Parts: sequence; C-alpha cells; structure tokens
Amino acid sequence: MQDGSMSGNSRYEFQVEAHRERLIPLLKIILKAPDRLSSREHQQLMRRYPKPAGEGFYSLANLVDAWRAFAGQEGIPDFDEAQLFKLRRKPVRTLSGVTPLTVLTKPFPCPGTCIFCPNDIRMPKSYLADEPGAQRAEKNAFDPYLQSYMRLNTYHNLGHSTDKIEIIILGGTWSFYPETYQIWFVKRILDALRDFGQGIDRREEVTAALSEKSMFTGEPVSNVTIQGAQMMTSYNQTVQAIYAEEIYRSRGMADEIASGIRQRGIVDEYATWEELEAAQRENELAACRAVGLVIETRPDHISEAEVIRVRRLGCTKVQIGIQSLSDRVLAMNKRGHDVAATRRAFRLLRKAGFKIHAHWMPNLYGSTPADDLDDYERLFSDRDFKPDELKIYPCSLIESAELMRQYQAGDWQPYTHDELLELLVDCFKLTPEYCRLTRVIRDIPGTDIVDGNKVTNFRQLVERELEGRGEGSVDIRAREIGVKPVRAGDLRLDETRYESSAGAEIFLQYITAERDIAGFLRLSLPAANEGPLVEELRAAAMIREVHVYGLALGIGREQRGRAQHAGLGRRLIDRAAEIAAARGCRRLAVISSIGTREYYRARGFCDGALYQFRDLDESATRDTATGLELP
Repeated sequence: MQDGSMSGNSRYEFQVEAHRERLIPLLKIILKAPDRLSSREHQQLMRRYPKPAGEGFYSLANLVDAWRAFAGQEGIPDFDEAQLFKLRRKPVRTLSGVTPLTVLTKPFPCPGTCIFCPNDIRMPKSYLADEPGAQRAEKNAFDPYLQSYMRLNTYHNLGHSTDKIEIIILGGTWSFYPETYQIWFVKRILDALRDFGQGIDRREEVTAALSEKSMFTGEPVSNVTIQGAQMMTSYNQTVQAIYAEEIYRSRGMADEIASGIRQRGIVDEYATWEELEAAQRENELAACRAVGLVIETRPDHISEAEVIRVRRLGCTKVQIGIQSLSDRVLAMNKRGHDVAATRRAFRLLRKAGFKIHAHWMPNLYGSTPADDLDDYERLFSDRDFKPDELKIYPCSLIESAELMRQYQAGDWQPYTHDELLELLVDCFKLTPEYCRLTRVIRDIPGTDIVDGNKVTNFRQLVERELEGRGEGSVDIRAREIGVKPVRAGDLRLDETRYESSAGAEIFLQYITAERDIAGFLRLSLPAANEGPLVEELRAAAMIREVHVYGLALGIGREQRGRAQHAGLGRRLIDRAAEIAAARGCRRLAVISSIGTREYYRARGFCDGALYQFRDLDESATRDTATGLELP
C-alpha cells in the first residue's frame, strides 16, 4: 500500500515538512511515553503545540502522517504499526484482530412489515439517515466502491491496519436483493480493496459515472419519512414509487448487458459469477485482504439454495434477525415468520459452517421483562439456537414506525431504565463463554427516539452493576485480551462442548488464569445420522471460525508478546484436527474467507468448491493440547 497521506480529498495533502519544527517535539512526547496518553492529556498536549497562525490543532491523521515521514529522524522512533496504539484515539476498533469495514446497500423493498421498524425511505429498511454508517453510505450514493475506499482511507489516516478487513454488508434483507446486484456489490468492494492496496484511487471516475446516471448529486435523495401513526402507504410502496425508474432501468440494463446489447459501465449494478471469482482469486494475495464477509438477512429467507449461494459469494458469517423466540410476540409485531423458521435457519447455517450472529429484541409489543428473560434463557438452553454472536437491541420508539399506533393507544410502553438494566444484568449472567455480545444498544441518535432508552453506553452500566454485585460477564468481548502482553505461562487451552441441532460443538480457547481470551476456534462435529449439506462436506468436521485477539497486525508481521502471529491459530487448528480424527471424521473442513485461503493452504488445507479441506490420518492424532511457545 502506498505511504504518506491519503486524504479523503485528493486535491489536498497535509504538508508535513512545513510543520517539522512543531511536530517533532510533539511526536517525541507521545511516542516515548510509557503508556498511551489519556484523552485529557492528549488535548492538553495539542493545545501546547498548535498549528501556526491560528490554524487550529493537529489531527490524528496529521500525527500519523508525520510519524510516517519522520520515522528514524531526530530521535523519532522507527515507524511501527503495532505502536500506533499510542496515537489512536479509538484503538478499540481493531483490538479484535481485524479491521471492520461496514457498507450499506441501497434503499430497496423489504419482505418484512415489522411494526417496530423505522420507515426512512432514504435508507435501506430498518436504518435511519442519522446513523453514522448510514450517513457515510448516503454521502457516497450507496456505491460499494466509494463507501469501501472512503472507510479504508479513514482507517489508514488514523493509523489503523488495513491489511485484514472484515467486510460487513448491512441494509435490510440481503437475500431479497437481485442476485446480479449482490454479485456486483461484493465484487466492487473487492475492487476497492485491490485499488487501495495498490495506491490507486478511482473515486473521481466512479463519482463522474454516478453523476452521468443522475444517481449522485451530493444531496440526500429525500427528506421524507413515513409517519408511523398515520401510515397511508407502506415503506415498500413509497420506495417503489421513488426508485421505480431506477429499479426498472437496472432490470432492463442487466438483461441488455447479459445479452450483449449494451456495454457495461463501472456503476451499472451487474456482474457475473466468473468476474466475482476472478476478483476473489486476486484478493487472496492482495495487500488489503477480505478475511471475513458478513451479510444480514431474515430466518424465512434461509434455504439450502440460499446458504450455498451466499457461501459462493464468499460469505463466512450471517447476521440474522430473530427478534423473539415467541410465536405470539412475532405475530403481534407482524414479523412475518415463526420460531420454526428460526430453528430451520440456524440448523442450515450451522451445517454450512457459518458463524451465526443473531439479533434479539427485548421490550417488543406484547412482551414483558419476565417474558424476555425466559426468551433469553431459551436462546442458550435450546440446542436449536445457541448463537455464536449476539446483538441485543431493546425496542425503541421511532416516529416513522407503525408501533406509534400502539404507543398512542396506550398498548405499548418502553421499559423504565431500572427495568431494562435489571433485565440486561440477568441476560449478561446467562450468556455463555462461547458467545460474543457484539452490541447491547443500537446506535440510534437520541433525536430519532420518541420514547425508550437513549443511553448509548448501556453495556458499561450493566458491567458496572455486575461488578458492584461481585459478578461479571463471561462473554467473549468481556474477556478479550486486548493490548495486554502475552507470555507462554499466561495461557492454557480450555475446551467446552455443547450440543446443537446439527451435532456437537467444541469451543477451544487459549485463556489466562483470569480467563482472558487470546484466541479461539469453533469446531462442529456432525451428528452420525446427519447428512451433509453439500457432498464435499461428507464425513468432514468443520472449523467455523479461528480468531486470535489483540491489536490487528499486518499480514506477515510479528511483535513480541502479541497474541497475533504467536502461533495460536496453528495450535488451535492442530488440536481441532486431533479431536475430529478421534471422532472418526476423515477430513477437516474450514469455511475460509477469501483472504485467509493462503493461510490455510500453508497449514495443509487444499481448495474445494466452497470450502478448504485437510485430510485426517494418524499424524493428526499427535498431542497438541500442551505446550505453548511464543516469540
């Protein structure tokens, strides 16, 4: 990837050399400090070393550019991406070992009619224009290339690693979008990763092409939202009316391109499977690699064919909105599916090796705190569920949601602060170690909430309450090792077994004496009477996830004392092979992402059609459970 400034505006570059005299002493103080400066200390330091002539203060991007330019000069330490932690103001974004890249799909009709869902026709269903990710998407006309490049550029300027990227595609129901749009959308994200890694910037070209199609004006499409209490038309009807010309044009364009009638442009929402597969192969060794691909959908849109199709796209994790495990509550909220659909979806996703990231909503219309607690307990006690990750989204009232009718009639009220706190405290206590609570409150601006919780740091409130009671959460996020140094004597291998609807699950984790987690692996062992989803998975155990925590380090880089690149992943894989061989499995499969295929090839895996495989023989039964060598 190119060095130096990569400003969001290619016509402007921060002139580092002109600020050398002020930046050198500033960098020395920050980089030679034993620990990362607090926010207050950082602000005080910026005020001591402002820009000249009243130009304000140096940004983090300015400091990162300066370190890259002056590294090794005048007492400035050599540039080290791992030590960028001292400069970052939000290091938590990459503390999980990878860098998340979130992009939104365009507004499009949705198969759901949920009464709690916002109806902002500027956005894909369920999203609001004031949410940070939605603002970035709208600013870039929902174009996947522009969104991806902008986010990568921001990460680079703020000193975050862009080597290992987890692509997170949000926006309504992914499975409801046309297949050609999905293929094109993923391919264009990979194109952005390729270009950014090579220091190529095609944003002006893409923006010009969008302008020619009258799809990009730099302004929001519309400021109209549907008022939930006086809904005369549905979200789908409104979106169809506003975007009808574009939708029909896109359908006709796809047919014309497929038949060779017209030539395709870079913003035409069409690509072939062959083109996507070529982009995937190119990304395997790229400077910016896709080490995960996440989509979100509904349980009633999961089928065997759908599971295979999204796997072909390169997907490794599915965010799935279950909302409730009560048929009565689902029906009252017009969810459009029952609990049986959720059971089927979980089973198919698990058989295919996907990580399952569920969305669950307490305080829905028709529920109570006691009902919700029973619901949550069932989520982890019933073998048909047991998600790997979970977002808890307490229902908040948005003016454009149909729920306004029930609220105004007095049939629904949000839980009080104390009721919600007590419920979430109990939920945290019920969450097992193998699950990661990725989010506890949705990041909806308080100005959009008519009634309900507006506290965005509710996780901290729950953790504080648990600590006051002498308890704590044991979910993965609460135990991530973060920036703590790793020593050989700190870690031991721990294994947890639990049953699922598709067989047995083994959760392997390297933990400290305090059970802080440095790395883990999810292994699925198929039930004896369970047929494979696809033939290549016959008699195969499945690695559904390997994850090593700590600051995200670049591909091939190492740092003494860090969990990443300390050999934990290899040891976890070898232990999984030993367990699978003892179970009688002939092969060990892995649902690898595009950018990790080379990693698994180096560890004895060969490419299949949808997965990678390693044959299991007597060599796989050697004892790898003990001993740990770290650099």
